[in-house]
Amino acid sequence: MADDLPFWKTKTLDEMSGAEWESLCDGCGRCCLHKLIYEEAEQLCHTNVACRLLDLNTCQCSNYLARQRFVPDCVSLTPTVLREINWLPPSCAYRLLDEGKDLAWWHPLVSGDPETVHTAGISVRGRAIGERQAGPLDHHIVDWPGKMPRPRKPKA
Repeated sequence: MADDLPFWKTKTLDEMSGAEWESLCDGCGRCCLHKLIYEEAEQLCHTNVACRLLDLNTCQCSNYLARQRFVPDCVSLTPTVLREINWLPPSCAYRLLDEGKDLAWWHPLVSGDPETVHTAGISVRGRAIGERQAGPLDHHIVDWPGKMPRPRKPKA
C-alpha cells in the first residue's frame, strides 16, 4: 500500500533523492523576494522586490545552476539549512513537509500542472517587481509573502 503513496508521504526530506528534493519547489517565487532584517528590533520584513534572476512571468530562476555566481547570498536549500532559516513562506513545500503537513491541492506534484500555483494566486506573478526597477527596498515592504495565502479555486 505504501507503494501507492507519493514519495513526499513516504520519505523524510533527508531521504529524498536530488530530483525528488528539487521537485518539491512549487515555483511560487516567494523565497526569491528580498527580505530586510532589522536586527535591533529582531524583525524580518518581506518586500515585493524580486531577485534580478527571477523571471517574473514564470517565477523560475533564469540561471538556477549558476545563480550563486551572480547572487552570492542566494541560499542553497538543504534539509539542514531549512531548519536554520526563518523566512521561507508558510506555503513552501519544504517548510510544510518539515512541519509534518501535506502539500496543498495547487502544488504541481498534487495537481499535475505547474500552472496551478499561479492560477491559485500563490505565486509572485503579477505581484512582484524587479530589483532594477525598485529603488530603496524599504519602500517596498509588504506582508503577503510571509502569510499563508488564500488560494483561488480554479474556474470550472
